[in-house]
Amino acid sequence: MQVYTILITGATAGLGHHTALLLAVRGHRVIASGRNEATLALLRNETPTAKIETITLDVTSLSSIAEACTEVDRLTEGRGIDVLINNAGYSQAGPISEIDDADLRAQFDTNVFGLMAVTRAFLPAMRARGTGRIMNVSSIAGRITTPLLGAYHASKYAVEALSNALRLELAAFGINVILIEPGAIRTEFSDRAMSQAEKYRTSTSPYAVLFEDVERIRRFFNTGAIGAEVVSRAIVRAVEAERPHARYVVPTSAYLILLSFAIIPTRFTDSLLLRMTGLTAHNLRDRPYKSP
Repeated sequence: MQVYTILITGATAGLGHHTALLLAVRGHRVIASGRNEATLALLRNETPTAKIETITLDVTSLSSIAEACTEVDRLTEGRGIDVLINNAGYSQAGPISEIDDADLRAQFDTNVFGLMAVTRAFLPAMRARGTGRIMNVSSIAGRITTPLLGAYHASKYAVEALSNALRLELAAFGINVILIEPGAIRTEFSDRAMSQAEKYRTSTSPYAVLFEDVERIRRFFNTGAIGAEVVSRAIVRAVEAERPHARYVVPTSAYLILLSFAIIPTRFTDSLLLRMTGLTAHNLRDRPYKSP
């Protein structure tokens, strides 16, 4: 098995954390990055059987990205990385018409503009060597849309389009661009999504009644959720494959979800999603709320 030097963003929690550990245990040289130095220190000492190097990196800060590039050059003696795993991201939840511009921009700053800024920073060394892999952690949320996660879906649709363009534009330089498309992952995702939506929980919102049943929303976010280890194994396969696929959808049931949305008439999938989330006329239109 070929050993790669791999940089992974957003490695301080959830999928990134688990993937960094798994790749390191398999013998790859892993440079894990994130914003929280204390959490990175814990990651360095988490496994006695493999070494993980860490660097501080905020994907929304150009100066932080530049400093990370300098540190990676130092660690690799100027060679750079073989594989970039763009994993950093989060979900802004809430009715899309209620989410303000600042939160919508912040969603794109991390999930889209941050991803592209990091990619541009580490791409030249790959292009110069004529080989490399860029792996963008997207989601099936970049191919289908559900209510209450519109901002997140929009950012992942953008990741899908950018990745498809990059795959074509970089192929001639020997660089593979790979999409990882998991379904819901059982990590801190739903908790953070709920906390992000909390600011829109006001008595004057036309969606106020939704927040009366927080567990319904939490269950919706966690429907079919899988463990991070399932997605991590798919990432490892993509890293180690001699000829990686353009996209990895995990788990298998996620394919069925995509297929269902493709063949079932929209009015039926809409009806199902509205019932699951409580976005029905009985709950919203027929129940009064306090106008601002």
